Amino acid sequence: MSRCKLIDSTLREGAQAPGVAFTAAARLRIIAGLSQAGIDEIELGAASPLHPWLPELLHEARDLVAQSCSLALWCRCKDDDIAFAAACHPDVLSLSIPVSDRHIRERLRKDRSWVRETLIHSIELALSLGIPSISVGLEDASRAELDFVCAMATTAAQHGASRIRLADTVGICSPGSISELVLAVKGAVSLPVGVHCHNDFGMATANSIAALEAGANSLDATVLGLGERTGCCRLEEAVGYLALVQGNRRYKPEHLPALCHTVAEAAGRKIAANHPLVGADIFTCETGLHQHGLAVNPATYEPYPPERVGSTRTLRFGQKTGFRAVALHLAKHGLHLTESEIQQLTKQVRACGAVLNEGELLRFAVAAK
Repeated sequence: MSRCKLIDSTLREGAQAPGVAFTAAARLRIIAGLSQAGIDEIELGAASPLHPWLPELLHEARDLVAQSCSLALWCRCKDDDIAFAAACHPDVLSLSIPVSDRHIRERLRKDRSWVRETLIHSIELALSLGIPSISVGLEDASRAELDFVCAMATTAAQHGASRIRLADTVGICSPGSISELVLAVKGAVSLPVGVHCHNDFGMATANSIAALEAGANSLDATVLGLGERTGCCRLEEAVGYLALVQGNRRYKPEHLPALCHTVAEAAGRKIAANHPLVGADIFTCETGLHQHGLAVNPATYEPYPPERVGSTRTLRFGQKTGFRAVALHLAKHGLHLTESEIQQLTKQVRACGAVLNEGELLRFAVAAK
C-alpha cells in the first residue's frame, strides 16, 4: 500500500451528484485542498465540447498544484470528446467503455466486437493526438463476464494503455469479490490496475482498500463520497486509513477537515457529526467506561490522536458518567475528593438532567468539596 495512488474524482464523479454544480472559484479551492492533502491524481472533469471551461481549468490547476500531482480528464470513446481532451493537454486521459453485456447490448445496442474495435481506435487516436498517458476504465466490470474483462484489459495493454481501471458501477462487490476481480486482471496484464467503487451497499471504501490489499495500484475516490446515487469511496476515509493505519506519509490527513468543509459548502451538503475523520463529534466521549480508558491511555478507545486530523478531544458528563471516570478526571486537575464525595458528585451529575462540559464538572466538584 505504500506505493498505491489515490485518484480524486470529486470534480467529475462528484459533480454528477444531484443538485451539485461547482463554481469556477470552488473548483480551484477544491484542487488546492486536494494538492495539500497529497492526492496523486485529480480528475478535473469529463472531456466534452459541452464543457468549454475545461481548458482554462487545466491551465489554472497546473499553476496551483505545480508538479505535486497529475491532472486527468475522464472521456467517452468518442472522437470529438477525445479531440477536445487533447486540446486541454491533460497528463492522463481516462477513456471509459462498458464491458457488461447489459450495457453493451441493452444500452448501446452493440456487440463485443464493436466494443473491442472502438477501444482500440480510441486509444490509438488519443495517443496520436499527443496525450501522454491513457487509462482505460472498464465500466460495469463487476457484472461482466470475467474472461471478457481480462480480454479487454489485454487489448488495452497491447494498444498502448498505461492503466486499467475496474468500475464497480452499481456497487455490488464485496471485499472478497473485488479482490478476485483485481487478481484476475492482474494475472492477465502487467499494467497497473485501479478500482472505481460505488457505495450502493455501503462498502465502497472497504472494497477499495480490499482491492489495494489484493494488489491494485490505485483507487478512485471523491470528497464526502459525492457521486451518482449513494456515491463512491470517500476520499477522506481512504486518506485517513492509508496515512493513519498504514503509515503512508505522502497523504496529509490534517488537511482533511478544511477540504471536506470546502466541498460541503460548494456542494450544499452537511457533514454529519459522526462522519469518519472529519465529523465534529468523533472525539467527543460521554460514557463512563470509555472516559476511564481515555484517562488511562487515549489509545484504548481512539484509533489515532485527534490532532492528526486537526481535532481535539472533548469529554461530556451526564447520565452515562461513571465513578472512576470522574475520579480520574478530577485528579488530572488536582482535585482529590474522598470516595464518598466522588460518589455523591457522580450521582448529582447523573441526576442534573443536562450534559456538562469539563469546566462545569469542575465547578460541581469545587462546590461539592
